[in-house]
Amino acid sequence: MSGDSKLFKDALGELGDVKPLVQERRVTLRKESEPSERILRERRAAATRLTESEMNPLSGEYIELVAPWDPIEFKRDGVQNGVYRNLRLGKYTVDARLDLHRHSVEMARSAVVEFVRDCVEADVRCALITHGKGEGRKQPALLKSCIYHWLPQLDEVLAFHSAQKQHGGMGATYLLLRKSERKRQENLERHQRRF
Repeated sequence: MSGDSKLFKDALGELGDVKPLVQERRVTLRKESEPSERILRERRAAATRLTESEMNPLSGEYIELVAPWDPIEFKRDGVQNGVYRNLRLGKYTVDARLDLHRHSVEMARSAVVEFVRDCVEADVRCALITHGKGEGRKQPALLKSCIYHWLPQLDEVLAFHSAQKQHGGMGATYLLLRKSERKRQENLERHQRRF
């Protein structure tokens, strides 16, 4: 017996009558073999929310409001200044349009993602989103502010700018979209044939 255990036993002996602690009986909980219907519904709802957020990359976080008469603009690095100027001046043919009037924010969010993807798939390079200015509303320019916040999050959008008066002015936005992979490949082949 080591010196430490002898000291321990001696110390216990001085205390007198030492008894071991009584252990309480433990109850074994039965695990549910199958989740309840409520739990299954909650799991399905969570999976649906995850799927929707994966399909729609636009964030639903706080959006800073833009004034109804302020222009909105954005240009990615690599977009030539002349191309952006032509977009801003409305010199490109608008090949597709999306009207967001009477849309809720959530409806508009889904519509914008779907519209941009459809445009790229159809090789549309310049599109127009009409969102209104929201003048005289409780929250003026709400959809306009959302568009300003959402579009830079979509990689397919190279640039955007508030439209010219004939296309809706500050209540609409021109979009310059990335070429589809098919169109890029065609351009590459056409340029290679020149050399």
